[in-house]
Amino acid sequence: MTPIRPHKIPQSVLVVIHTSALEVLLIERSDAPGFWQSVTGSKDHVNESFEVTAVREVFEETGLDAHAPHHVLRDWALENVYDIYPQWRHRYAPGVAQNTEHLFGLCVPQALPVQLNPREHREQVWLPWTAAADRCFSPSNAEAILNLPFFGAPHPMKDVRF
Repeated sequence: MTPIRPHKIPQSVLVVIHTSALEVLLIERSDAPGFWQSVTGSKDHVNESFEVTAVREVFEETGLDAHAPHHVLRDWALENVYDIYPQWRHRYAPGVAQNTEHLFGLCVPQALPVQLNPREHREQVWLPWTAAADRCFSPSNAEAILNLPFFGAPHPMKDVRF
């Protein structure tokens, strides 16, 4: 018997993984070919911090360690509230139609190889930031990438260094 999965919490992260040269990692969803995105994922429990969620999701989806030397995780202190796409609404409790997404950037020293979880993603590509924004299926993801020149620059008061 397959265990029943709990409903997803409608609080998630979007993590734009990029280099200082503004190359952006995009990953293609396995369940929706042609849907390219940054790392995203919901909290595992209501009390989990967005930062912990971001670090966990980056590792689960790419194999990258946000704690690695020369990686800089930045909380952009921005949130998007959006309607959950109908094809994924069944993952949430009945009546839940919107999600709150907290934005982060993860600057890595160079375009790195990643290890995708094949249940979630099937392809990866590093693209210049404007090309990455054009390829995203999600308007909020594209907007986050288009803001990368502003948020991608190091800022000592906002950097979370490991």
